[in-house]
Amino acid sequence: MQSTTPPRSASPRPLRDGVPASCVVLPSVPCPTGLTVLDGLAQRLPAVGRAEWQARLQTGEVLDEQGQPVAAHSPYRNGQRLYYWRSQPDEVAVPFAHQVLFADAHLVVADKPHFLPVTPAGRHVQHTLLVRLQRELGLPNLSPVHRIDRETAGLVVFAVRPQDRDAYQALFRQRAVTKVYEALALLPPASEGMAHGPRVHRSRMEEDGGAFFRMREVAGEPNTETHIALLRTLPHGPDRMAGLFRLQPVTGKRHQLRVHMAALGLPLLGDAFYPHVRRGPQEPDDWTQPLQLLARGLGFTDPLTGQARWFESRRTLAMAAGG
Repeated sequence: MQSTTPPRSASPRPLRDGVPASCVVLPSVPCPTGLTVLDGLAQRLPAVGRAEWQARLQTGEVLDEQGQPVAAHSPYRNGQRLYYWRSQPDEVAVPFAHQVLFADAHLVVADKPHFLPVTPAGRHVQHTLLVRLQRELGLPNLSPVHRIDRETAGLVVFAVRPQDRDAYQALFRQRAVTKVYEALALLPPASEGMAHGPRVHRSRMEEDGGAFFRMREVAGEPNTETHIALLRTLPHGPDRMAGLFRLQPVTGKRHQLRVHMAALGLPLLGDAFYPHVRRGPQEPDDWTQPLQLLARGLGFTDPLTGQARWFESRRTLAMAAGG
């Protein structure tokens, strides 16, 4: 599939060091009289801190919908949209490169490395796939159509134009996208005879109340489904085996593949969260131990052009390649 360079487009949100301004909407309150923009920001995003918001407002780093600086004492308006830039002075650079596999007037498809977040969040701002692509391609309106975990490598699809984004996102909502992952998992002892045929795992998943960054299986009507097939086995250490699996999620819950495999007694190699937490989300990454999960293939019928699209990652999981 031949790629072309997508056109540049103007952004309603100015860039700073390649990062577009983030939007915050002031919530509706019964009686906003007497409240200021500073009051609203301090209440809406308390993690930033009132003193920091005061400083940003004084230096013109908070803009209104017309792109004009907003004063701290400006009256609070219900539903007002304000724009600001995320700041992360101690951000750690992710030392792995992405690849652009396809680009046209509507879509950009990138091959993401392990450890690189798709979008700015928390301690990751500059070193995210979205910001890298916006800067590299000159597309400040670029936006992801779907997400994959920071720890997962592989395919991510972006919409070039804001007006096209919902049409592509609808494909994921309607389960009209074929998604194929590959994973390396540790096999239980004495499992050399494990069947290579496909199996289906369904369960109900919810956020783990004891650890916000984890999901867990609970009793109840299933809300997740994954098709699983063992492709081949590989040696892992002197007396254990690993399996290379093809995973095809029907649903798209957070951490679904990781939770399903762990529940089957097949934890993914390099997984820091499942079945047990080995390294929390705020702890430094170990670049030598990536999660062995790859978004290998993605296919759908393009809602704008009617073309059949199929994209495939050029990456290979380390052990599957003999590494």
